Amino acid sequence: MSMKQTSVLLLIQLICYFRPGACGKVLVWPTEYSHWINIKIILDELVHRGHEVTVLVSSASVLIKPSNETSFNFEIFSVPLSNEDLEHSFENWVGEWAYDFRKDSIWTFYSKMQKLCSEYSDVIQSFCKAVVWNKTLMKKLQGSKFDVILADAAGPCGELLAELLETPLVYSLRFGMGYRHEKYSGGLPLPPSYVPVVLSELSDHMTFVERVKNMLQVLYFDFWFQPVNEKSWNQFYSDALGRPTTLPEMMGKADIWLIRTFWDLQFPHPFLPNFDFVGGLHCKPAKPLPKEMEEFVQSSGEHGVVVFSLGSMIKNLTEEKANIVASALAQIPQKVLWRFDGKKPDTLGSNTRLYKWIPQNDLLGHPKTKAFIAHGGTNGIYEAIYHGIPIVGIPLFADQPDNINHMVAKGAAVRVDFSTLTATDLLTALKTVINDPSYKENAMRLSRIHHDQPMKPLDRAVFWIEYVMRNKGAKHLRPALHDLSWVQYHSLDVIAFLLVCVVTVVFIMAKCCLFCCHKTGNMGKKKNE
Repeated sequence: MSMKQTSVLLLIQLICYFRPGACGKVLVWPTEYSHWINIKIILDELVHRGHEVTVLVSSASVLIKPSNETSFNFEIFSVPLSNEDLEHSFENWVGEWAYDFRKDSIWTFYSKMQKLCSEYSDVIQSFCKAVVWNKTLMKKLQGSKFDVILADAAGPCGELLAELLETPLVYSLRFGMGYRHEKYSGGLPLPPSYVPVVLSELSDHMTFVERVKNMLQVLYFDFWFQPVNEKSWNQFYSDALGRPTTLPEMMGKADIWLIRTFWDLQFPHPFLPNFDFVGGLHCKPAKPLPKEMEEFVQSSGEHGVVVFSLGSMIKNLTEEKANIVASALAQIPQKVLWRFDGKKPDTLGSNTRLYKWIPQNDLLGHPKTKAFIAHGGTNGIYEAIYHGIPIVGIPLFADQPDNINHMVAKGAAVRVDFSTLTATDLLTALKTVINDPSYKENAMRLSRIHHDQPMKPLDRAVFWIEYVMRNKGAKHLRPALHDLSWVQYHSLDVIAFLLVCVVTVVFIMAKCCLFCCHKTGNMGKKKNE
């Protein structure tokens, strides 16, 4: 350990000594790929502030490598899968969603998506069981006396660990499928008249037909679609706790929900005091590029460069798609830096260079960058917003179509369809975002909105985690709706009671009128007689 690291550790220990309660213990239930990249930023900051972080990681983890991290403690639990098995499963799921789903009708699409989500759910549940049924590990975790659990809601289990360890829970998530997590477990009010359901690819300004479509999808997600096998999870949680319970009930006990978007990307909608929006918490100013890459960027002259990346989960494209893309890129005057790990396309132009990895944030922050060709992952979208770069979106799966459509609605992106992509489509989209100044202006406007916050997103995320630690939870921020039944929440019992009262009053009044009419009639007859 270097002298600098030793000094930092000693300083942290002194802070903890003189400020009791300033340093807490955090247990983390993470998710793979970009989710880990995002949550790791929070963990690094927590460690920097003197907190002790312990990450639960499976022996099959793809991206979370304990050997590469010295700042965190790791509790590794064994699972029957290997790293290769898990990585292969993720690649199959992504490939199926990206290449096959978009060819189907909307109902077939949702049916296939539910099957894929169910397979993912089974894998995560096997991981959760490997932790919960491991008596030695659970005893060790209970003895550690954690102050808070930080969990990615994309994979259930954090809420069960919070209950078993009697520890406050903070969620980190982009969205729950169809907003199910936020809506039912978190209690977030989301009116379908102007809040488009996740995956609908709609904006907040909907036509009548779009509102009908949105309502149908809301009803589908509410009453049919399940992002995980809830029946199986309900049984597992009930067995683990020794009492009947459900996954939504357990998730509803979360103290704070940290949503990885902000009002620059998200459409405005109501939210609750235990929800906060921390999109772009990973963004930071650009650093200098490696020498060779900087020379290539500078060689672009006044035309500038285009950055192209499809994220960490898409390592390759089919040969046909790669040649289509390369052909389009070869026809623009800009130089192109393309993150690509596959066979070199035959149509690759002299203006394009391939890289297995690129410093994406630093490139997007470079003054010569004119456009970003992206798949629409939240992390990449926010780096583009942070630096004010317009986007050509090629969404592939999950929240990516929604993210790109949000940017299109805000005038900072053009979308092309991956399944029907042609060189002409991509070339036209690139020329539009580069040559039409409105796209750059709108991207810069979103950037100003993002930067115009009283606290940086990362500081806000860490604040809430520390807030939960200081206050031993944040139940005082949770709305009372969690104690109400569905009937009570929608006031159906009150409405029914009032209807009965109205009907009773009308009935009595009608009877009185009939009685009076009948009485008057009888008196008239007697008078005539």
